[in-house]
Amino acid sequence: MVFSKKWPMQKQMLNKKNIALVAHDNKKSELIQWVKKHKKSLLRHNLLATGTTGEVIEKELELKIKKFKSGPLGGDQQIGASIVNGKIDLLIFFWDPLASQPHDPDVKAVLRVAALWDTVIACNKSTADFVIKSFYINKPYHRHLESIKDYSKKRKLGYQNAQ
Repeated sequence: MVFSKKWPMQKQMLNKKNIALVAHDNKKSELIQWVKKHKKSLLRHNLLATGTTGEVIEKELELKIKKFKSGPLGGDQQIGASIVNGKIDLLIFFWDPLASQPHDPDVKAVLRVAALWDTVIACNKSTADFVIKSFYINKPYHRHLESIKDYSKKRKLGYQNAQ
């Protein structure tokens, strides 16, 4: 992702996306099956994952993945920071809505940051299927970040401080 020269509050996703793959324990097998089904499409992009999810996908599907820490050990926060720093374009996060997680506040924070930075989020197989088949998956796409600009302006932070 690059910042547009035309307007610094517009981020452009490139043809090759940075896709983060995350799954809670009860959803890992579902994510692995989804990745297996869409492996050919995913190979066109840079793949990132939280530690355990990344290890399992690498082992089972022989894909190269940049791994962060395991979610409960700070990996979810690393994903969030990468979103804020423009290093993740798309978040495929199969989270388990029926199980309490010890790091629930981190999960909520990642989803909040992704929504704030207008990051594409898929939290289940159906949404992930729609996203991976989207016209924009292999095309540039401009994200508008008006809410961040407005927030920064109100607090006189300037955009650079909001990155």
